[in-house]
Amino acid sequence: MGPAPRTLELFYDVLSPYSWLGFEILCRYKNIWNVHLQLRPTFIAGVMKESGNKPPALLPQKAKYLRADVMRLGQHMQVPINLPKDFFSVILEKGSLLAMRFLTALNSEHPEMLEKASRELWMRVWSRDEDITEPQSILAAAEKAGMSPAHAQRILEKTSTSQVKNQLKETTDAACKYGAFGLPVTVAHVDGQTHMLFGCDRMELLAHLLGEKWMGPVPPAVGSRL
Repeated sequence: MGPAPRTLELFYDVLSPYSWLGFEILCRYKNIWNVHLQLRPTFIAGVMKESGNKPPALLPQKAKYLRADVMRLGQHMQVPINLPKDFFSVILEKGSLLAMRFLTALNSEHPEMLEKASRELWMRVWSRDEDITEPQSILAAAEKAGMSPAHAQRILEKTSTSQVKNQLKETTDAACKYGAFGLPVTVAHVDGQTHMLFGCDRMELLAHLLGEKWMGPVPPAVGSRL
């Protein structure tokens, strides 16, 4: 009997393309490394507010770099990112509150569906330039992830409850307590120590901390599923 899996927490928001990149890499490695991956839907606007950070898209030079960087990383990591035409509106105005409340509610009742539903929301906004702010958009993503219309509607109705609102806030607060100033954040619990890693490009360092082998963003044993 081998050692118990180490716990990895991934704090993410579907408004963040870097979160999608980190998410896909960890989903590829979760059955290769000796880890238990916990997906933690988080509200990025809350993290930014609490930390005093500002979206990089507010600075013209950073915004220009971000657009090119996300596309390069998507190609390298084999994640089908295509920037939305109204990039700044998506990032700075439309937000992701309903989507993240939906994922929070789903995680509470059916965590086994969280990976697929999260991916479908990312595919909508960051691959197909589709909306993720309206109820019908959330339902469409949920059904594409394999949920029945009735089940998706029931989870959507829970997004207005204080229980779900408080849970999303608690998760966001937890990310901030770990030191988050943006997303994604991966928290590794290894040998009694806690390591917080920011961004999608610290996976080789994460492998080092875990004592695991890094085989690039698309490990041969898994390959890209997208």
